[in-house]
Amino acid sequence: QVQLVESGGGLVQAGGSLRLSCAGSGRTFSRYGMGWFRQAPGKEREFVAAVNRSGGSTYYADSVKGRFTISRDNAVNTVYLQMNSLKPEDTAVYYCAAGERIRTVWRKYEYDYWGQGTQVTVSS
Repeated sequence: QVQLVESGGGLVQAGGSLRLSCAGSGRTFSRYGMGWFRQAPGKEREFVAAVNRSGGSTYYADSVKGRFTISRDNAVNTVYLQMNSLKPEDTAVYYCAAGERIRTVWRKYEYDYWGQGTQVTVSS
């Protein structure tokens, strides 16, 4: 089992940057594929990015490709989401998630554990 705690959200102007962090508890962090999802008011939770167990493979939603970068550091049980060139439509609560047997990274039902979320607000 792993517990996840996100941090790094906040208010930023369009074109700005933020880096989200997700700290995981436990010794088995490296066993989990990790993902970031987001949910805007009145919308479904959607996939943003994912990284495999080793950090060697990354995946992105088309809407963030080229602007966001996911990475992980298994030595400190943390996954990151660097967000650049932010747009007002990126405004959402961002969640990190962990899954032990993820086959399709964008399917939220394949993730076993979720953090509580961190708010990102991008002003125009």
